[in-house]
Amino acid sequence: MVSLWGSKNGDERSHGDDAENDGGDSGHQPRHSGGREPDERTRLLPPRNDGFLDPDDPAVSPYNLWSVRALRYLCVLFLVISFLWWVLLLVSIFVSPPMMHSRGSGFFDFSYTTLTLGNLLVAILFFSTPSKPMEWGSLVVAFFLLLDMIIIVAVARIRVEEGWVGIASVVWATLMALYNVLTDRVVAWGKKEEEERLTGRKETRRTLREWCAVLTASVIMVVMIIVVILLTATLILRSRDAGLAPPGKRYYVDGDKYQLHLACVGDATYNHQGQRNPTVLLEGGEDPVEDTFEDWVYDAYSNGTINRYCYYDRPGLGWSDNAPSPHSAGMTSDALSEALARAGEEPPWVVVSAGIGGIYSRIFSSRHREEVTGIMLVDAMHEDLLYQVAKPGRGFLLWARGIISPLGYDRLFGAIAKGRTPEDRVFGRSAYQGGKYIKAKLQENLVANSLTKNEVSQARHIQKPETPLVVVSSGINVRKDDEWKKKQKDLTKVTENLLSWDVVNAAPHEVWRTLEGRKVLEKRLGELVKG
Repeated sequence: MVSLWGSKNGDERSHGDDAENDGGDSGHQPRHSGGREPDERTRLLPPRNDGFLDPDDPAVSPYNLWSVRALRYLCVLFLVISFLWWVLLLVSIFVSPPMMHSRGSGFFDFSYTTLTLGNLLVAILFFSTPSKPMEWGSLVVAFFLLLDMIIIVAVARIRVEEGWVGIASVVWATLMALYNVLTDRVVAWGKKEEEERLTGRKETRRTLREWCAVLTASVIMVVMIIVVILLTATLILRSRDAGLAPPGKRYYVDGDKYQLHLACVGDATYNHQGQRNPTVLLEGGEDPVEDTFEDWVYDAYSNGTINRYCYYDRPGLGWSDNAPSPHSAGMTSDALSEALARAGEEPPWVVVSAGIGGIYSRIFSSRHREEVTGIMLVDAMHEDLLYQVAKPGRGFLLWARGIISPLGYDRLFGAIAKGRTPEDRVFGRSAYQGGKYIKAKLQENLVANSLTKNEVSQARHIQKPETPLVVVSSGINVRKDDEWKKKQKDLTKVTENLLSWDVVNAAPHEVWRTLEGRKVLEKRLGELVKG
């Protein structure tokens, strides 16, 4: 390769070999650069007679040193290991291997491993072109990864959610960033050593190709620094949210693989015959149950309409951990049964649910047919409409959102610019932005039209026909969607004991958001509880 710049001393920049004679033969032209005929670039340059190689000679390379070659081989090995780990983490989002379940979203460990892959790939691509921007960029990345590692290990809740998989991923990412700093320094040293040994001096110039490589690597390192800063900021936000204590308690379920959050309000009461009065068991809709759905039930409790109610967060929502993948509605119902048993809660139950929560509550009711004394479905989803939840395009978008969720761009903006609180992020209006929530919805999407649909279809045949049933529908949805109206009517046949079907005219899907809807819901709930 021909350099773009000449040297300070012409004798150091010559490209020829020793003359064949001592300059006495004026008719004999000296050859240059390994016997090549002189050209317009080299004709006026004096021949080399010092025994050193040309700086552009391919033999002048840091790869001459075994230590540099060993570092490159190790870099390739680490890249292969990281790729295999990355593939395993990608698979675990959809199917959790044994001992690989993350009680958090599973997207953070995947992000750290993706960052590691990028870091090692850049190091290999620009291995022989060390530069200060790459060295300092790797140091900055390593610093923030080390900070992330400290946060994950120090904050108990995050440590539990990420588990050994998340901790191993961030530790590996930190070590690889530090390794890149080491390789950059060693290659720079090896390059200097070989240049001094073979050309007689340290090279201070760069070719156009080398400048392009340095520029490209610098831009990539800037992007990586921005990514790792966002990861750290999101992790700090998570550590703040981890300090928000849940109402009630978390209970281990499914062989102690994860925890389910369960809370109860009020004391158990008994009728004049000494029988325990029913406890209302709430099943939220698309969002955590604490986000407004519990409000109207609490009002009913405050008004004396009901004496006691319990609610829980499905896996991945609110204060509950994510469950292993795949995870169906029936598995959630079994987990709820286990949590109720561990909490010492006793039947009978009046099950109240909304939206897609109706699928979960119907499965629970069928599996506890002698313990459930009433069912209320609030604009609930029908099993024939689960195909809408299971759309492949929706699943891909959820996966894509989950992959970038550790960057926390929306959560950070909400916290900084809109004053979003930990309550907003854990169970409120910003909960849908969290990785746990997205993972739960992705799991729901993957099995909605297969496992879950089979479970709820079976539940319909198992359900005790004498169980009292109340259906409350959104007037807006019923008027604008004939299929929804048809399916709401079919839900009135879940049992043979329909007490009422109320269509609240001006109510949206979340019926309880209107005054009329709250009145209807409280009235019907009182009728179910008091029998």
